[in-house]
Amino acid sequence: MDADVERRAAELVGKVRTLQRQLETQVIGQGPLVTELLVGLLAGGHVLLEGLPGLGKTLLVRSLAHGLGLKFARVQFTPDLMPSDVMGTQVIDDDHGHRTFRFQPGPLFAGLVLADEINRASPKTQSALLEAMQEHSVTVGGTTHRLPEPFHVIATQNPIELEGTFPLPEAQLDRFLFRLDVRTPGVDAMTEILAATTGRAAPTIDVALSDAELHELQALVRRVLCGTHLLRFVAELVLATHPEHDGADDRTRRFVRYGASARAGQAIVLGAKARALLDGRPAVTREDLEACVLPALRHRVLLGFEADAERIRVEDLVAGWRERADRRTR
Repeated sequence: MDADVERRAAELVGKVRTLQRQLETQVIGQGPLVTELLVGLLAGGHVLLEGLPGLGKTLLVRSLAHGLGLKFARVQFTPDLMPSDVMGTQVIDDDHGHRTFRFQPGPLFAGLVLADEINRASPKTQSALLEAMQEHSVTVGGTTHRLPEPFHVIATQNPIELEGTFPLPEAQLDRFLFRLDVRTPGVDAMTEILAATTGRAAPTIDVALSDAELHELQALVRRVLCGTHLLRFVAELVLATHPEHDGADDRTRRFVRYGASARAGQAIVLGAKARALLDGRPAVTREDLEACVLPALRHRVLLGFEADAERIRVEDLVAGWRERADRRTR
């Protein structure tokens, strides 16, 4: 980056850090989650939040949309929700007996869409988001309609073991840059939450960025440097998740049904670039990549029945994949 670009990047990053501090005071005890969510959006991706109800997910997303200057829409996903309720539908206009069809946009036509409890909707409705998340457009009645830019979906879901949920299709899971776990806060944070939410109303979040500035930041993220040796490490790491790949370890062959796609590697690299930019650095480090591995892989690696039986998670297999990638990139 030249000097002018670096100054502009520093100015915009300063605004993001101000927003980050405000979010951390509103959503208490979720500092790491706030950081990871901002990284996901700066990388230009969609984010899936998983956690039990009542942990502040909706508040966080609504406050984030306001701070980023984005139009916000919330869709409550339920079993009877139809695709047209999300995307929009054709309506009939009657002008003095002359009838014409007109497209009525749905809530998807916003800068930041909260798909709340997405795994409570039917697979048909969940799949209605596929085109929107990948192409930033929707097709209704044979006509394609562009969505606003920037466009992001942040979806929340309850853990799959809760009743009344539908697993998300793998094709849709792959379109989420990150899957972040929303954890229950500890005692100190819970005490602070109780004090804050039973007293005076919390201050509102200030608008820190415009949608144009967010778009500018996302372009700057892609200008952050990432060395070829680091790209090769990510490529080896992603391939290590495939049980049929040459050199896969025994645990991967035993517990993994399907490995991660190339989108996983893209998510790791773009997330690492966003982290570096937020930290004021022009190039990615190994630590940036490491921080993005789990958020990018935990929803893309499909484990088998034996893993379920032995309660093996993706987190338990990452060390082996990292060791293999290290060994093959020395």
